[in-house]
Amino acid sequence: MMSTSPVTMMVARRVADGRYQDLLAWLHEGELLATDFPGYLGSGVLAPPPGDNEFQMIFRFSDAATLNAWEHSASRKAWLARGSDLFAGPQEQRVSGIDGWFGTVGQRPPRWKQAVAIWLAFFPVSLLFNFALGPLLAELSLVPRVLLSTLILTPLMVYCFIPLSTHLLAGWLHSTKAKALPRDTATARH
Repeated sequence: MMSTSPVTMMVARRVADGRYQDLLAWLHEGELLATDFPGYLGSGVLAPPPGDNEFQMIFRFSDAATLNAWEHSASRKAWLARGSDLFAGPQEQRVSGIDGWFGTVGQRPPRWKQAVAIWLAFFPVSLLFNFALGPLLAELSLVPRVLLSTLILTPLMVYCFIPLSTHLLAGWLHSTKAKALPRDTATARH
């Protein structure tokens, strides 16, 4: 049975030596290509952190069937063939729901860190939204006010601010060791 909820395809590509700018242009071409397909909801490219050469590409479609149609299309196959000498070691995976924001199954951070990353995206955007539009919406009753605010904020969060938050917090989200605070030996008494 095909999924009826949005599906995200995450692809990792390592840049071949000396092909960084070529790969950037090719990635942009792939994003533009995907926009023409039914069910396309959005995409993005995350640059590698300093000292690394692995790009993350994210493609989101309305369901598994539309992702499958794009994935097996002649135009996508031609695009992949044009870029085959630009990267090494491609990896692909599909995820549904918020799990896609936090990496693969064995590499996801603890749920409490995921909650912090999501809250750090929601709080400032919700605050700004209420500051800017709160007076306009104040005259509406509760249900229309909440309906309008969630209709506006949910896409902003899902496509912009939560991915941004997880990208900016990636080092903290995926850190495995707890850092010990330096002990002040001058004040430590036994």
